[in-house]
Amino acid sequence: MSAVRAARFAVAAVIPGELLLVLCVVSGVRLPGWAVVAAEVLVLGVLLLEARVLRSLYAAARARGATPAGARREAVRAVVPVAVRRLLLHELRAAASLGRWVLRREHGVRPGDVAAAYTGPQTAMMYGLVFVSVVETVALAFLIPWPAVHRAVLVLDVYGVLLMLAMHAACVTRPHVVRPDGSLRIRYGALFDLTVPADAVASVRVDRRYPEGRLVKLSGDGKGDGNAGGDGDGTGDGQVLDLIVGSQTTVTLELNRPLEFRRPLGARARARTIRFHADDPRALVTALRQPAPP
Repeated sequence: MSAVRAARFAVAAVIPGELLLVLCVVSGVRLPGWAVVAAEVLVLGVLLLEARVLRSLYAAARARGATPAGARREAVRAVVPVAVRRLLLHELRAAASLGRWVLRREHGVRPGDVAAAYTGPQTAMMYGLVFVSVVETVALAFLIPWPAVHRAVLVLDVYGVLLMLAMHAACVTRPHVVRPDGSLRIRYGALFDLTVPADAVASVRVDRRYPEGRLVKLSGDGKGDGNAGGDGDGTGDGQVLDLIVGSQTTVTLELNRPLEFRRPLGARARARTIRFHADDPRALVTALRQPAPP
């Protein structure tokens, strides 16, 4: 296990440095030759360490009877932290959502499903942030007199604009979905995805609230005003999950048993009440209350 810990530490330490090196090269900053060689030798050493650890973990998993694909997944999960894996996966899915957004194709919506958008409260804010970022990029192009610094800032600004557009595109193309069998898929872009089976739904109602906090928040028992609680592990059966969009939720879903879900960075929690936002909450509640077809 010491080798696995060393591999995890190496990834966490080297990746930011490599990104900084790439940014300098893209920006036109001339680095000493020895610095580039040393950085690449360090990266090569880390890659060799990762390959050795992954190979040993893969062989151990195969010896226990795992399939090749299962052994690869087990090895990667042991070396790469779950938060890193989920962040990379989120960025890949968000980038793919830009294409879906242009083609007007929704993800995970099949014939007979009812899609429920939830981007209304955040659309103006997202476009406002994009506009401010573009204005900032243009202004800094005139204010920064050093070409290398200007190119570095330009790369960061363009990446930031694309990331904001991709996050919004992921939310647009990944709506909530009510299935014909009465199940409900609650999502927020590529960051959050929870499927609620039909037999787990006790009641659902339109319930507009204005909780404060981050996107995913857990509170104690659901009897307060939605502002209590914090970021605990959420292992209790009475936990309430608030999936907040634009500082509001509009639908309250009561469950007859606690369901487990994953936070955006991979931590697991459970909740028995789920409060989330839908732009047209009445349509979603009506679709969810309809009996399943025979």
